Amino acid sequence: MTAAPISTTASESTRRVFMILSPHSLPYARGCVRSLFANSAETLDLCFMTDSADDKRILNEALAATPNPAGHRFVVVDDDDAEQRSRELWANFPNLQAFRRGHPCWRKITDPLLFTRDREEIVILDPDLYFPNRFTFEPTPATGVLLMWQHPDCMLPPQTVRGALNAGIPLARHVDIGVGAWRGGTDLAWLDWLIGRLGGSALPRIPHVESVVWSALARRLGGGHLDPGLWHCWRRSQLKRILLKARVPGVTILRVEAFARMKCFHAGGEAKWWLEDAARAGLFTAGRDLTEPSPVIPFAALTTRRFEAVQMLKRTLAKTGYYAIFGAAG
Repeated sequence: MTAAPISTTASESTRRVFMILSPHSLPYARGCVRSLFANSAETLDLCFMTDSADDKRILNEALAATPNPAGHRFVVVDDDDAEQRSRELWANFPNLQAFRRGHPCWRKITDPLLFTRDREEIVILDPDLYFPNRFTFEPTPATGVLLMWQHPDCMLPPQTVRGALNAGIPLARHVDIGVGAWRGGTDLAWLDWLIGRLGGSALPRIPHVESVVWSALARRLGGGHLDPGLWHCWRRSQLKRILLKARVPGVTILRVEAFARMKCFHAGGEAKWWLEDAARAGLFTAGRDLTEPSPVIPFAALTTRRFEAVQMLKRTLAKTGYYAIFGAAG
């Protein structure tokens, strides 16, 4: 039996969107979904992917209670369905199967591929996003990957990144994976080889390995970064580390963000826990129309020299006690 896509073929005006979502993320994910339903100018066909049948029930209840005035379609699938599809469709790709059984974040790469047709659009979202204005997603390229931009990057652990560079696998810099877009029909044989070359089932089970794989896909397939002004990733800068150390409320820290100019805000790290308070404080009420497409920024190569320079700086900061005071490197 061949696994079929989860929905009928979408029209050109309907966007296929996927999110890995656990009920544990609902305290901040509710705001993500609420703002997505309210502010998307495009019709959405969403697939929420979770672990167990109980998780599926909880999410269906939470999503059904979320205001959805535009009537966006959604479905929740659990891991049993995805696992069955992976066994059927990826019998010859053991590394892909092992990868999707690793850290839950890694399933953002694998599982949407199990529920899409060849060349069908895949827009992938983290649950720690907020959409403060009326917006459209950027056009998904016929080939290539769209990813958010982050300074400096979120690729960890160093030994996995170093292993890729030493093996001659090109990587992209500044990759953030809060929002991504590509199409089904990826070269699965190459993706299976890549995961095996990076470590296969022995890969460290931390979320940031996902970013290493996206970085390699970016250089392999092409594409580019979403405009970082419109698709903005929160950064724990030195000033913000000092403010956090001084116990400044998160909502106060977020007030400096230019939400009126954003299609999407990726509230990485601790910032995701501030989203609901920020919404209640009126930080997301600009309501501007940001439905025009924006330029794509080409990916830049991560060189071994640059990577090792950053690692040396991090080691130096660790020795000085910087991270003990202001938080871990990231």
